[in-house]
Amino acid sequence: MDENDAIIRGEAQRDWERARQAAFFEDLRGMFSDKSGDLLAFEDVRKNLRLGQKDYLGVQEIPLSQIRGSVGRYKDFTKTFLPRIDTMRQRWQRVNAVANARGIEPIEVYKVGDAYFVLDGNHRVSVARSTGSKSIQAHVWNFPTPVGLSAHADLDELMIKSEYAEFLATTQLDRLRPEQDIEFTTPGRYRELTYQIALYRIALEKIDGVEIAQDEAVTAWYDMIYTLAVQIIRESGIIEQFPGRTEADLFAWIWRHHQDFPPGQTLTETIAALSKQSQRSPLRRLLGAVRRLTRKDTTKNLG
Repeated sequence: MDENDAIIRGEAQRDWERARQAAFFEDLRGMFSDKSGDLLAFEDVRKNLRLGQKDYLGVQEIPLSQIRGSVGRYKDFTKTFLPRIDTMRQRWQRVNAVANARGIEPIEVYKVGDAYFVLDGNHRVSVARSTGSKSIQAHVWNFPTPVGLSAHADLDELMIKSEYAEFLATTQLDRLRPEQDIEFTTPGRYRELTYQIALYRIALEKIDGVEIAQDEAVTAWYDMIYTLAVQIIRESGIIEQFPGRTEADLFAWIWRHHQDFPPGQTLTETIAALSKQSQRSPLRRLLGAVRRLTRKDTTKNLG
C-alpha cells in the first residue's frame, strides 16, 4: 500500500468515526422529539399511496436532502443517512475510500413526487451526506401518482398522504376534477370529507326525489360546497393569520364546528368574524366566529 492509499484509508476511518458519533447524537435527540428519526420504508409508501407502474427518467443529479427513505435499508441509517450499525464499518470505509479516489458512481432511486428512495447505493448516499455533498447522480425511476410526497416527507406526511390516496380512490375526485388539490396538514380530515359527501348525497336525493349517482354527488359537493368555501376563505385573507395551515385545514375546522353555529349567518360573515378573531391570542384564533354555521346553513349558502 503506497502513501496515498494510506492517507485515503486514514481519512475514510476518520470520516466513519465522525459519522457514527453524529448518528448517535441524532438518535439521542430523536428520543426527546415527537418526530421519527427513521427513514421511510419504500414498501410502506408503495402500499399506502397505491403506486403502480414506474417510468425510467435516466441519470439525473438529485438533491441528497430529498432522499427520504430506502427500499430495504431504512433501519440501518438515520433519516439523514448517518450509519447506525458498527458492522457496516468496513464496507462504509471502503465506499468512502473509493469515493475519495475516483468519485461516487451513480446510485439507483425511486421517485415519488419530490421524494426519493434508494434502491441501490445506500452506503454511497451515507458517505456523500456525511462528507458534505449536496447532490448525487442517480438512475431515477418515477412512480406517477396524484398523491406525491414532498421533498421533506416524513412518517406524519406519509400518514396524511395515505389517507389522501384512499380518499381519491373512493371518490375518484382526481378523475372528475383533475385540478383538485385538497391538502391537509393533520391526519383524519379526508375521512371527514368522505362523510360530508355522503351527507350531501343524501340531501340532494331528498331535494330531487331521485337517486343521485356517486360521481354526481362528488362533483356537486366539490363545486358547490368545497370550492366556493375555499374561494371565500381565499378572498378574506384569513389564511395569512395561520402560517403552516392550508385552506383545506380552515374549511375542515369550520365544518367540524358547524353544530355550534346559530342560524342566519352566511359563510362570508363567518369568515369575516374569524378574520377579526384571529388578531387575538393564537389560542383563540379559531374560537368564537367558527361557531356560527350549521350544516343546513352551509348547504343553503353554498349550494
